[in-house]
Amino acid sequence: MTTAPAHHLVQLGPGDLADRLSEALQVYVAAMGYPPSTARQRRTLWLDHMRRPGWRAVGWIDTGGALTGIAYGYTGGPGQWWFEEVRRGLRTHPATPVDATIPSGLDWLGDYFELTELHVRPDAQGRGLGEGLLRALLTGTQQQTVLLSTPEYGTNPPGRAWQLYRRMGFHDVLREHRFTGDSRPFAVLGRRLPLEPAPPR
Repeated sequence: MTTAPAHHLVQLGPGDLADRLSEALQVYVAAMGYPPSTARQRRTLWLDHMRRPGWRAVGWIDTGGALTGIAYGYTGGPGQWWFEEVRRGLRTHPATPVDATIPSGLDWLGDYFELTELHVRPDAQGRGLGEGLLRALLTGTQQQTVLLSTPEYGTNPPGRAWQLYRRMGFHDVLREHRFTGDSRPFAVLGRRLPLEPAPPR
């Protein structure tokens, strides 16, 4: 798998992403298969996230200047909605760690970076752009672990997102979790930081 040469990776500050927010939300909606109205609902939330401690973002830009991929996250902690939701789930249904070197239960929430969003436009998927976003976003973070949530894939074969996270060494932290206000089951996945270097291509 090789990264498409027609794209270049950029660091995005809050102002950069704010300027491209409509475009970034279009990438999000297309990648997730959500109705267009979802972009309006998420706009305020994404702007709020930019003010969180440790917030950082990266994106892929194609040769025409269009945004084809976006990822951002921040330092997680008590009082944040996602933290409290995951803590609620971990108190009752933590996943069993595969070995003693992996955190278990509430230990995951001690010092973590929340990978909040990672999306690649469907027509640009399958070229290594998702892994590029993940590596660029997590390089230089100071937290001990990274956590994320993603929809469960049920009995169907896992999609590209799941394949990426498994390939990058993410473990089950919490499965079949229902966030407040959303009836879909989600998986919470995590791994220790830093990432291992990318293999030679």
